[in-house]
Amino acid sequence: MMEKTFALQLEALIEKYSELLVGETNEDTREKVKAWALYTHIAKSMPALAKHWNELYPEAKEEMMEIIKEIKEKNEEHRRASKK
Repeated sequence: MMEKTFALQLEALIEKYSELLVGETNEDTREKVKAWALYTHIAKSMPALAKHWNELYPEAKEEMMEIIKEIKEKNEEHRRASKK
């Protein structure tokens, strides 16, 4: 089990990352950013595992693809808004 202080500090990091990445920090967005970051890391560091998971859980893969698309779109919108 993680120490409570560490868990809170990690959550603060995720909140700031979410804010910088997509301009939102609500709980739903933070959970999607966590899933996106973890899946992306796994897909890059262990592509065979990600491929196996995708084949084992095709519905979850589709949901993950929707999350990835949503994060990408929000990131692009946030970057455009930040340039103004």
